[in-house]
Amino acid sequence: MFGFKKKHVPEIDPLQKELIENAQRRIKEKRGLFTHFVVFLVGAIGLIIISQVLMQSEPIKFLGVEWWIWVLFVWLLLLIYHAFKVFITNRLLGPEWEKKQYNRLVQKQQERIAQLESKINSEKPLPKTKIISQPSNNKTLTMIAAAGSNNELGKDGDLVWHLPDDFKRFKAITTGHHIIMGRKTFESFPKPLPNRTHIVLTRDKNYKTSQAIVVHDMETALAAASEDEKPFIIGGGEIYQLALPYATHIELTRVHGSFTADAFFPEIDTNEWNLINKEHHPKDDKHDYAFDFETWKRK
Repeated sequence: MFGFKKKHVPEIDPLQKELIENAQRRIKEKRGLFTHFVVFLVGAIGLIIISQVLMQSEPIKFLGVEWWIWVLFVWLLLLIYHAFKVFITNRLLGPEWEKKQYNRLVQKQQERIAQLESKINSEKPLPKTKIISQPSNNKTLTMIAAAGSNNELGKDGDLVWHLPDDFKRFKAITTGHHIIMGRKTFESFPKPLPNRTHIVLTRDKNYKTSQAIVVHDMETALAAASEDEKPFIIGGGEIYQLALPYATHIELTRVHGSFTADAFFPEIDTNEWNLINKEHHPKDDKHDYAFDFETWKRK
């Protein structure tokens, strides 16, 4: 019914990005160590001047050693610890080491899961999926769309209007149901629509996605939605044409206007369809075009 264009955002190669971030981190650590060293030298000179030149009284001693020597000794230990952390700890046990350990644990878990799955399948094979073998028993099949006065659906995979009330109606009607669509319509979504089962119909036999059921003909698409009493066809133009012979209802938002388009909704034959409900919405500050919500039922 509607789509959103994905913006192309150039991305840096992940490996190059990781190397750059690691180099930046190491430079920052070494710069911090160098700053610490310079401050130590300046501080040491300052302590010597204060204790040997500026102080007129006998310097305080601990265990027979003057106080400023103890201060320099402790500070030197901190500097050595800082250097050890930069050149030894962070280099050998830094983010790279943590990532390797994490990947090693993940790999072990995946291998364990694969072993368990193999064991389960060998002991009790899973039944074949009903999607590819069970015939469709849907009580209704509804095509839902928004189309212009000349059945225009959109151009370049996107709508040519913005109707907030139409979006709200689409969400209210389709939530909780199976929605059948073409690949281009599916890929136009920034992410899958929530609380709906996506079924993608495509000619591409190699097309795969973990976010939808992929089928290659309308009969299989309807079988995949066989447990849903009211699945929906949501586009695009070719999918509407394929679904028309199977459809029992049409929920159409008729937008009053003529538009430049490259996808069109099928012509509704009034000899085969009855208009059972029509709700008019005039143009307003949120809607640039007047439109009607139409409900059609096959005779």
